[in-house]
Amino acid sequence: MMAGMDPEVAKRLHSEGATLIVLNVPEGTEFGIDYFSWNVGPRFKGVKMIPPGLHFIYYSAVNSGGQSAPRTGMFLYTKRQDVLVMRWDENSEDVLEVDTNEEEKDKYRQGLQDMDTFLGPYPYEHFKKWVSLTNHITEDLLERVQPVCKKISSVTELAQEPLRTRGMASVSEDTISSIAQNQETVIRFTEFPKQKYPEGASAVEISKHNMDGSYALHGLINGLKDRKDVLGELQFAFVCFLVGQVYDAFEHWKKLLNLLCSCDEALSTYGDIFDALIGVLHFQVLEIPKDFFVDIVSTNNFLTTTLQVFFSNLESSTTVDKKLADKARRFRQHLTKRFNWDFESEPDEFAPVVVET
Repeated sequence: MMAGMDPEVAKRLHSEGATLIVLNVPEGTEFGIDYFSWNVGPRFKGVKMIPPGLHFIYYSAVNSGGQSAPRTGMFLYTKRQDVLVMRWDENSEDVLEVDTNEEEKDKYRQGLQDMDTFLGPYPYEHFKKWVSLTNHITEDLLERVQPVCKKISSVTELAQEPLRTRGMASVSEDTISSIAQNQETVIRFTEFPKQKYPEGASAVEISKHNMDGSYALHGLINGLKDRKDVLGELQFAFVCFLVGQVYDAFEHWKKLLNLLCSCDEALSTYGDIFDALIGVLHFQVLEIPKDFFVDIVSTNNFLTTTLQVFFSNLESSTTVDKKLADKARRFRQHLTKRFNWDFESEPDEFAPVVVET
């Protein structure tokens, strides 16, 4: 039984949890699920006692010198007593799903007792944290945004066919890389509205919409099946960056967060979204890797300037729900106390400019 796990929980997960069988994984490979990874020993055949819900498995091949290949991962939903079977493919150094019908799954279920010692227990002590980072990611959302190939790769895969470079001398590198990128491996994030303001807007309105992202957010949410998907996508991007090591996902997270935090009018229209956003951010901020803090907590710290706009919009709004304003104030105090972030002084770009005469 797992150290520190409530015996009742352990018993329940043993009988109700899902099992992930992964065959032929080479010794030394880094293999992880959700928030925990380990280097595979000679006896490893998978993971048992997986709670129902969304999970992310990931792996990196390790060469004889102990160097890891880039990380590859995939999301999966598990149900009670589910059995998922995968195997390591030596040629592609990748994990492939093995198609199993119910009858075959039952065979595996009957043999689980014998396999028990070869299965690592799910790292349950990290489960709460995992749920707090993924609770808005629905199965629908996952289907929509994950790559067609279902694999999340930390390196951009290029298309297999060589590009015909003849006549492309004038084409920029960006264009070549976007043509060359294998479309099946691309995460399908929602596109941001091209225009931040309505057709025929006056100059005054245009400048208002450039400051207040509400119109753009409304356009983005209108294209979604469920408005809460905007939070699911924020979490999906964050987890792809944090655990999947996908840098593009971090860029999308920043853009989406920036849009949400620049809203003024939408604070009352989508009060439920912003209420939940504070909860999402509360857990994400705790997990941002320390070395990223050096980057984002430097003088032009993206996070503090973005959140400062968010907090000041909430404070100056006359239509916002009082409970939401109070929750935001508590969140701000928590951040100030924990990270010594200063939300009081004006960011440099708003400070008065001293002109030398």
